[in-house]
Amino acid sequence: MREVLWAMRFKAILVLSATLAAVIASQGAAEERPKALAVGGKPFTEQLVLAHMLGELVESRLGIKVERKLPLGGTLICLEALKRGSRRGGIDFYVEYTGTGLMSVLKMPKVDDPAEAFRRVSEEFKRRWDLIWLPPLGFNNTYTLAVKADLARKHDLRTFSDLARVSEGLILGADLEFLERPDGYPGLREVYGMRFKETRSMNPALRYVAMENDQIQVMDAYATDGMLLKYDLTVLKDDKGFFPAYEAAVLIREDVLRAIPELEGTLKLLSGKLDDETMRRLNYQVDVLGKEPLEVARAFLKELGLSR
Repeated sequence: MREVLWAMRFKAILVLSATLAAVIASQGAAEERPKALAVGGKPFTEQLVLAHMLGELVESRLGIKVERKLPLGGTLICLEALKRGSRRGGIDFYVEYTGTGLMSVLKMPKVDDPAEAFRRVSEEFKRRWDLIWLPPLGFNNTYTLAVKADLARKHDLRTFSDLARVSEGLILGADLEFLERPDGYPGLREVYGMRFKETRSMNPALRYVAMENDQIQVMDAYATDGMLLKYDLTVLKDDKGFFPAYEAAVLIREDVLRAIPELEGTLKLLSGKLDDETMRRLNYQVDVLGKEPLEVARAFLKELGLSR
């Protein structure tokens, strides 16, 4: 009988010890705080500026060193690096676009409502990979159409519908893919009734020069392209929502947010702070004025009163 009691007591002690060890381990893991983080970005100006902005914000307000892996690569490269995390040679956060996340990564159909698109990517990225979309930064780097400012004034052009009204007398310059894909010019013809006098296939750099020389009067562009300011082009509003929303937002690992509770609030300081015009201006400073992305990022944080 005594042996049985001792066996029961010994077993209870083992169970209690194991429980205490698990609690201590979990507390240690919860309290483990990364000494450094890594931010990535895609190989174009906007991404470089934003990555530096996020890095500077975290370093100045939280005192955590942020490695800048710039430019890291395209969407899939950034996403895979994010899944790995900085401890395994990857990154911990970067800026992604809702349209890219929805259609290119998740392979889901276009969603007209930007809020619904954000909800879907938020739910699916968390469910599949424990990745969190923070509230959007405020701008939508979607496709758009642009015309020279004097032409916009002459014909009172503000929207795609306005452009459709006079399209038969104008020449559209765009890349070949845009001219042939259903979500490009063929779709615009169907939704807006655009019928340009002529279309010309050309790369982006040539399109801006062609616009300046009046060889074309309309071009496709990205809404936040800094070159739009250099050539004084008017960006028209997609009033029927033909192009999908590409709202920019910070995409981050959930475990990083758990390890650094105040990180989420710090990164959210930029949510809603950059509209299309602002991002276009920041890109212009790099692409046209020749400033360094880090310099532009620091100046903007100071402008917002967020630097320390």
